[in-house]
Amino acid sequence: MFDSQIITFTGIAALLAITPGADMMLVVRNVLSRGREAGILSTIGICSGLFVHATLSALGLSIILVKSATAFEVVKWAGAGYLIYLGVQSLLKIRKYNDSFPNREESLESQYNDGTRKSFLEGFLTNILNPKVAVFYLAFLPQFIDPGDPVFQKSLLLAAIHAGLGILWLSILSIFLGKIRNFLLHPKIRKILESITGIVLIAFGIRLAFEKA
Repeated sequence: MFDSQIITFTGIAALLAITPGADMMLVVRNVLSRGREAGILSTIGICSGLFVHATLSALGLSIILVKSATAFEVVKWAGAGYLIYLGVQSLLKIRKYNDSFPNREESLESQYNDGTRKSFLEGFLTNILNPKVAVFYLAFLPQFIDPGDPVFQKSLLLAAIHAGLGILWLSILSIFLGKIRNFLLHPKIRKILESITGIVLIAFGIRLAFEKA
């Protein structure tokens, strides 16, 4: 099954994984807010959503988003609203930072008090509520599935490749940011980074809101 189609898909999926987008900005946001583990859990949540899209694509349900303008609009606005909400949250955090370095113990405590499940759920919802991913899977995956292939199994295999590459890339990013997190937690730097991530997430949300089916 590891033929030229799989190799080609793997190359394309690798490019998609490292392309900056809302998923990457969410990981950056959560590493800053809660630490390295939160970034990795967000990554797992994001990549788990790919299996949902692959399953729906294999079952033909994603076609509803293509054929039904109403369904596409509902999911699109829900996803856009969620990205904007996350971006606004980042911007609102700026007000609470003072001019001194945070206490390391307090930083670690807040990292765990925010909850690990929240990071996973944020990643999962960010991916699931993006109709562009569903439409992409519906239009893209069939190109790598031959008529004689088991559609469901091949779809999950392709999703696993995409998810594996995404987990690898975003986990490396989370670990790197985690190592320099104490430096990034300097209030002035934190304000800049929270501003950038907040603005970018809002921009992605606005762009998604005006996407056409």
